[in-house]
This record gives sequence, C-alpha cells and structure tokens, in this order.
Amino acid sequence: MSNDSNVVDMKRGGDSSRANVRERVAWFNGELLPESQVRVSFRDRGFKFGDAVFDMARTFGGRPFKLCEHVERLYKSLAYVRIDPGISLDEMLTVSARVIEANMPLLPEGNDYWVGQRVSRGVDTPAGETPIQAGPTVIVECTPLPLAARAKNFRDGIDVVVPSVRRTPPEVLSPRAKSHNYLNMIIGDLEVRAHRPDAWAVLCDTNGNLAEGLGSNIFLVIDGAIHTPREDFVLPGVSRATAIELARELGIPVHERDCSLYDASVAEEAFLTSTSLCICPVHTVNGAPMRDRGVPGPVTRRLMDAYKALVEFDYVAQYLRHA
Repeated sequence: MSNDSNVVDMKRGGDSSRANVRERVAWFNGELLPESQVRVSFRDRGFKFGDAVFDMARTFGGRPFKLCEHVERLYKSLAYVRIDPGISLDEMLTVSARVIEANMPLLPEGNDYWVGQRVSRGVDTPAGETPIQAGPTVIVECTPLPLAARAKNFRDGIDVVVPSVRRTPPEVLSPRAKSHNYLNMIIGDLEVRAHRPDAWAVLCDTNGNLAEGLGSNIFLVIDGAIHTPREDFVLPGVSRATAIELARELGIPVHERDCSLYDASVAEEAFLTSTSLCICPVHTVNGAPMRDRGVPGPVTRRLMDAYKALVEFDYVAQYLRHA
C-alpha cells in the first residue's frame, strides 16, 4: 500500500482533479498504478493455467454493494485452491474501497463500476533463473458496467438457450469457487451465440438439470413459488443469495432443488441474477415463452422492486436510460 497517498491526493483534489485524471488506476501487488502500467508476466500461472481466482462486486450510484460478502467469497475460493494472497481480508476490503474512490472521477455520468479482485498463484520461474516476482499476483480494478449492451434485457427480457455443453461436475472441480477457469462456460456460451447472438447460455449439469450461465444464476417461478438449482452444482452468487433473502422476506416460497428442462417449460416466469444484472426477467427458454408472458412477471417484478428498495437505487431505470 505504498501509494495510498495517491488516493488521498485525488480525494483532496475535489472537482479540480477531474481535469487531471485521464486513466483509471488499479492496485497491483501493493502499488496503485495507472491501468496501462499494470503488467502481468506471460509466465503468470493465472495466464498459463487459469490458476487464479477472482470476485466482482458492483456499485449503485457509486456506492459499493455487499463488498464484504464478495471479498469473503473470494477468500473461500482462495482457500479451496490453496493460494495465500499475502494480504488479509480486511486489507483487501480497504484496498477495494480505495480503488473505487480513486476511480470515481472517471466514472461516466449515470454509470456504475464493477470492482474486481484477482489473485493468481504467481509467476513460474524457469529453473536456475532469478525469480522476477515472489508470491502471488494480486490485482484490484474497476470496470464500467456494460449498461448500453444489456439495457434491452430489461426492456424485452433475456432469451435463455441451453447448449449441448454440460457444466463441469462438482466431483471434478467445485463450481462454488470462482476461478479464472471459465472455459467450460465460455464454450457453452460460444455455442449458443453462434446461433442466437443475443441469447444467454445456461448450462445443464451432467445429470441434465439446469445449472448456471457465464456469471449468472437461474430461477424459475412455478405455481407462485421460486425454484433454483442447488448450491452444490452452481456458484453461490451474492445476487442469488440476495434474491432468495428478499423472496423469503416477501413470503414467497423458495426451493433449492434440481430443476429440469421440463420445469422450465411449465414455469410461469423465470429470471437471472448476477452482480451486474441484479435481477433480470427471462423472456424465453429454448425459444419457448414463459407461461406468464409479461416481462417481468408479477413475482419477478416484486423481487426487482424489493431489490431496488434494498440498494436504494433504481437499477432498472439506469439500464433503460441506456436502451
């Protein structure tokens, strides 16, 4: 944290600092640097093998939401893959908050940030050579949310397509750890987008039940109750947990269970959750409209309204302004 003073200087600069700030900054192995100066070695194990984990929170009106929960999940992922980040959880929270604050002057009006923490096992050094880096690679960074690209999902609903590719089973690699090894879901996503460029892939598990998509969890509404795949087979998303908590507060039954494609075909409604989307209605699954053709349906709308109240921010209106 040797460059923490840079953050303080930017804070004290007030509005006058905006004219001098041209590039977002990221925290890289203990230093706050312009993004263009962050250099990850081609021998880094995260690049070579996907031997890394990460997590992503988001802001609402510039305020981070459940940052602590995201960082706690990051440290669970680190424990699973046996990487010591060399920085405590509390320090990671402090750094993340400072990176957000340092980048606020560059946030486009009406937009918000993803804030991510990425940790690899570090750099492999060829035998007999002097190590260029000792220990893990640690990066904390901000990226503007893709509001314009995803706005139509809130206007029209998401079209979900299930590819032939199956989700990596938990007996092979636990989906509960958020690792850099996303190739399984990327291949499924590529298959779907080759036929439906605007569709979102949701993979089935090896038993043929719905699992998850590339950074998203799926929920079905059947007979007024909410059903979602079991945590053993999916990443336990923070937004997923928030939706479940809100549903229970509203008195809506929630069942975590195996959900088949038959269940999807008879569901009145469906929605996806993710850090960026929060809660977003689904229009079709494999081309078939949900039985309640409203977008969103009544149960999904109640949850979206509850989510907006919880974060004290109308994220749906934020997206639609970019449609």
